Amino acid sequence: MGRGLDLKTDVAALTADLVDVPSVSREEKQLADLVEQALRAYPHLAVDRDGDAVVARTRFGRAERVVLAGHIDTVPIADNLPSRLDADGVLWGCGTSDMKAGVAVQLRLAATLEDANRDLTYVFYDAEEIAAEFNGLKRLVERHPDWLAGDFAVLMEPTGGRVDGGCQGTLRVRVETTGRRAHSARSWLGENAIHKAAPILARLAAYEPRRVEIDGLTYPEGLNAVMIEGGHAGNVIPDTCAVTVNYRFSPDQSEAEALDRVRGVFEGFDVVLTDSAPGALPGLSHPAAAAFVDAIGTAPAAKEAWTDVARFSALGIPAVNYGPGDPTLAHTREEHVEVAAIREAERKLTAWLTG
Repeated sequence: MGRGLDLKTDVAALTADLVDVPSVSREEKQLADLVEQALRAYPHLAVDRDGDAVVARTRFGRAERVVLAGHIDTVPIADNLPSRLDADGVLWGCGTSDMKAGVAVQLRLAATLEDANRDLTYVFYDAEEIAAEFNGLKRLVERHPDWLAGDFAVLMEPTGGRVDGGCQGTLRVRVETTGRRAHSARSWLGENAIHKAAPILARLAAYEPRRVEIDGLTYPEGLNAVMIEGGHAGNVIPDTCAVTVNYRFSPDQSEAEALDRVRGVFEGFDVVLTDSAPGALPGLSHPAAAAFVDAIGTAPAAKEAWTDVARFSALGIPAVNYGPGDPTLAHTREEHVEVAAIREAERKLTAWLTG
């Protein structure tokens, strides 16, 4: 789009404007420029930028500070731009649900709440949809933790308009086997590493995942093979095989405890950790979190995924997930969001921050 963002337009129109600026991960500069330019027009906001992450903060002098955060990047476009608003009040397009509707709500609040019952920090960050090493919020935590300081945080990920507390942790391991190469015509001279992986798959099939209750929320776990690598050619007995296993674990465990559990499942095999991220406890007992749940007016649930609330939790900031949009539509060609849901999120957050 050739013009700037109007942050005081209707929140649904603002969502469409954001969607129409392509911002695939690591290609967010145009949108980050527009967000920064729009926020700097408001004198009640102090605006900072690092790379393609933009942070705006109020200085009302309130006793409590709330952080509202959302990522501005999307997955690759799937023939679903520009945005399209249908007659039923549904906005279609890449990033509508995940999560430019939530970002639009943040921007509207940043522009319209020139006074509030809490100080506010608005975080717009890049590269959430790809490897953690590129994540803009991770970069801000490492370089500018003071920009993120607060008493409570809301990550505006799509949750269908309910509050999702905490998040699962996640780790991936390679469970490896070795054998001996041979010509497949003389297979008895070799030792097949792929065949040796059969017990790994059997243990996964037999594994019974835990369901853990924390603060009244139930976190279901999952331990699954997500990839198998092995083989060299159609006439070679393979001498190596690796099964990549993803463990989604409840936030009652640390990363080290989760890894110990996985190693216990695959005792006798070589288990190599490839990546890991901690979970986050719900934190719903914090007064600000309790007030937020009351303001939203729906029963909270456990977040059945990993999200960046874990980064706030690591900073000692209780955090929840809340935003318009259906999370099951994220990353799909048919991604869309209901206009009514965007407006409801704006209304409820405004009431919470001004009531």
